[in-house]
Amino acid sequence: MKKILLVFAIFGTLACNNAEKQSKVEGATPEAASEEKDTAPNFGIVIHGGAGTILKENMSDSLEQQYRAKLEEAIRTGHEILANGGTAVEAVQRTINVMEDSPLFNAGKGAVFTNEGTNELDASIMDGSNLNAGAVAGVTTIKNPINLAYEVMVNSEHVMLAGKGAERFAKEQGIEIVDPQYFYTENRYRSLQRIREQEKTQLDHDDQKTAFLDPYIKDSKFGTVGCAALDKHGNLAAGTSTGGMTNKRYNRIGDAPIIGAGTYANNKTVAVSSTGWGEFFIRGMVAYDISALMEYGGLSLEDAAREVIQEKVPALGGDGGIIAIDHHGNVAMEFNTAGMYRAKMNRDGDLEIGIYGE
Repeated sequence: MKKILLVFAIFGTLACNNAEKQSKVEGATPEAASEEKDTAPNFGIVIHGGAGTILKENMSDSLEQQYRAKLEEAIRTGHEILANGGTAVEAVQRTINVMEDSPLFNAGKGAVFTNEGTNELDASIMDGSNLNAGAVAGVTTIKNPINLAYEVMVNSEHVMLAGKGAERFAKEQGIEIVDPQYFYTENRYRSLQRIREQEKTQLDHDDQKTAFLDPYIKDSKFGTVGCAALDKHGNLAAGTSTGGMTNKRYNRIGDAPIIGAGTYANNKTVAVSSTGWGEFFIRGMVAYDISALMEYGGLSLEDAAREVIQEKVPALGGDGGIIAIDHHGNVAMEFNTAGMYRAKMNRDGDLEIGIYGE
């Protein structure tokens, strides 16, 4: 009888211990779950597709849906890379590829036309972990300029290559080359013709006689695309790609390929991609200025971005916007125009897409 009672006692103790363990697993408190989540590596991504006079009354429902769908496709591409432990540099490059391959944006396939009826593309990328950077300017046969900028960064001792030299380097690196006809889109070419007829460049974008004629005209110099990302390893990266300014002359180059103006990334502070009136973003060194205000002035990303975009750039006479992510995962999407194509995602997969000044 004593043996039987002893067996029951042992089984009872084991059962209680197992139940207690199971209870701890199933009954984990929300606080414990939150603590576990907070210890997981942080990451995030933010993109833009250009800023300008983007008003809902000038946008058809179908075109708006096209933009939203492409922005979502692009940012999910990068977010998946980051979620799987990929680098910020890779996420930036592949995300921008999606937008470069779309005729919706003034980059890659959708590049605008110069005064001579050609397409000249610029791009840059920067690695915040080591301040390495690469850029290309004035290329005419490179399908994805951001990929060439990456090759300049990792496979050359230079930061920027331009024109025919950049294209020769592209062939050596196995970058995809296309016939210049690849960049032809009817909407962009029609915009050039209308501007030619008015005998004006797109510098004076605020001229109300032309501002609302055609959505491709009024936003043509703001169609830059860009991406900034923070990966699980704590590294930042940023990249920017553009077709430049409609009807531009003399091989004009804007801020997109200029490190510190159109693109900047530093693990100490922030990763930034700019979109706007390039001449003023170059003069203000906009992307780097945001980082400097954070590093030396102690400003938060939100305050630094607001000061540069809402105060400094307008004081110079320019306009546009930026997207940025800091080393803590905080995001800014700041612009002083009517709208900016933009999207962001955090480590939880929360997605936010915006177009207008909402």
